[in-house]
Amino acid sequence: MRVVLAEDLFLLRDGLVRLLEAYGFEIAAAVETGPELSKAFAELDPDVAVVDVRLPPSHTDEGLQCALAARRARPGLPVLVLSQHVEQLYARELLADGNGGVGYLLKDRVFDADQFVDAIRRVAAGGTAMDPQVISQLLSRRAQDQPLSRLTPRELEVLELMAQGRSNNAIAAQLTVTERAVSKHTSNIFMKLRLPPSDDDNRRVLAVLAYLDRDR
Repeated sequence: MRVVLAEDLFLLRDGLVRLLEAYGFEIAAAVETGPELSKAFAELDPDVAVVDVRLPPSHTDEGLQCALAARRARPGLPVLVLSQHVEQLYARELLADGNGGVGYLLKDRVFDADQFVDAIRRVAAGGTAMDPQVISQLLSRRAQDQPLSRLTPRELEVLELMAQGRSNNAIAAQLTVTERAVSKHTSNIFMKLRLPPSDDDNRRVLAVLAYLDRDR
């Protein structure tokens, strides 16, 4: 699996290269800046990109903007954002475009190599990998919206786990409840949010984010 990696910090970039190579990934490019990332996207054809949000020269949101531009040029390009920050506007745009795998992890909450590698593989396969804090921040922006206020605390927990790409079985294990109970919560969530139920985890994430963006 060929990876384009964008990280401005040398030690972290080098560590990620060594880690991914140890797990059998091929590093197509490991770049430091936004322009370098744009060039890598234009010249290479990676299976997945791992991208920091804030890259030189401006250290604002070059990484995300490059990823968005690359996905416009190549719809469905899998992108995993790895950042210390949640850039809500662009994160929503990235997650809601509806094509291919996407993920958003926070650097200080990646606790082991297997977790990180699993997230990359999941995104490369067209799935999602979302840090719960990212979802919480995206959801909290609309916490006062009337439809969301109809959800119970348990339904909101289930919704957040759904948005991370978890299956009902995985949610049940996380919350220590039965899968049947999760299915009931899921049905209630979709009913209250006026969204049709779906067994597709990625569609469920996109449906939630699309709803949240609707009244922006």
